[in-house]
Amino acid sequence: MNKPADVLRLSRRQMLRQSAAVLLALGVSARLYAAPLAGPRLLVVFLRGGYDSCNVLVPYSSSFYYETRPNIAIAAPDPKLSTGALALNSDWALHPALRESIGNLYGQRQAAFVPFAGTDDLSRSHFETQDSIEMGQPPKAPPSYQSGFLGRLSTTLVGASVDAPPIAFTDAMPLSFGGASTVPNLSLKGAGKAPFDERQMRLLNGMYQGHHLQTAVGSGLELRQVVAQDFAAEMQSANRSAINTKGFELEAERMGRLMRDKYRIGFIDVGGWDTHVGEGGIQGPLATNLTNLGRGLQVFSESLDSEWQNTVVVVLSEFGRTIRENGNRGTDHGHGTVYWILGGAINGGRIAGEQHVVNRQNLFQDRDYPVLNDYRAVLGGLFRSMWGLSAQQSGAIFPQVAPTSLGLV
Repeated sequence: MNKPADVLRLSRRQMLRQSAAVLLALGVSARLYAAPLAGPRLLVVFLRGGYDSCNVLVPYSSSFYYETRPNIAIAAPDPKLSTGALALNSDWALHPALRESIGNLYGQRQAAFVPFAGTDDLSRSHFETQDSIEMGQPPKAPPSYQSGFLGRLSTTLVGASVDAPPIAFTDAMPLSFGGASTVPNLSLKGAGKAPFDERQMRLLNGMYQGHHLQTAVGSGLELRQVVAQDFAAEMQSANRSAINTKGFELEAERMGRLMRDKYRIGFIDVGGWDTHVGEGGIQGPLATNLTNLGRGLQVFSESLDSEWQNTVVVVLSEFGRTIRENGNRGTDHGHGTVYWILGGAINGGRIAGEQHVVNRQNLFQDRDYPVLNDYRAVLGGLFRSMWGLSAQQSGAIFPQVAPTSLGLV
């Protein structure tokens, strides 16, 4: 039987633990209702699992693509069909699931794609390649798990007196933010469940009555309640605790508001892209994921209002997948992939970077897209253009790599 004290009030340990959680939330709430910050914003969206870029940016001019994917290939664009693949140019088309979301942004020159992108990591291991990308370190250097490329970007901007507060929309701090001094992370788990009930809210507010932190604590509690109530109940764990694409779609508006009002560098990972079995073509698991992801990115752009003009979104994955479908009507771990670059003021509406004709002769190890556009060079070029970084500053973020300007920013 519960003691009355257990029913009527929190234990001191519970109070201290939950008070600490409130104070951690203050970093999120401090400027929630302030005027939006000026200056560039960056959101990195990591698709964990290695998404099938061949069925997203479709090489429809390649007969080899259709020969190797008899069951899951996306049909070439048909001008008579408003629901089929969207032709982007004479070689590439967009999966129908993205036609109304990313396709619209592309038509407004607010989206671009960089095919044949990726890392020189050849392990084809999810974890090894994800880690190497998030660290962004020279390939032959001993890895340091205490240093990530977003952490170095944040540190470099702080050193240059640039106000660019970071945030991770993740359950745990991602490796990419390693080395940064202060990075709040807002977990997207526990959808629909408020962290405190009304009684606990009163007790916690009472603890800080008359204290100099009273206003800040109240603001932090309010934000935690609002965010928790708005988060959707369909969220599930995925690769490395990443949310799934439905969860991303449901959370995109809140993320956009936080990026608009408070933060300038954000990271989120989205799981569910390891399509070894039953991947599908126009319909199926991949198409469903793309629909949710595309809608989420569109909502994110809209929630930023005019600050979308100051925002760049990079969508990447640890690697692509084999161009040939396997015996289970899926695809296996590959190498080169396709990056998405979105933003209200980018020079989009085009396919950027070095490219090859998609045929057997140009495959990497007779199975994958080759990597022609090094991810560190591509991201380094974007960061340099966004923040006007010097060669020395760029080198601090991606050592031993010359940034590549694709003219997107």
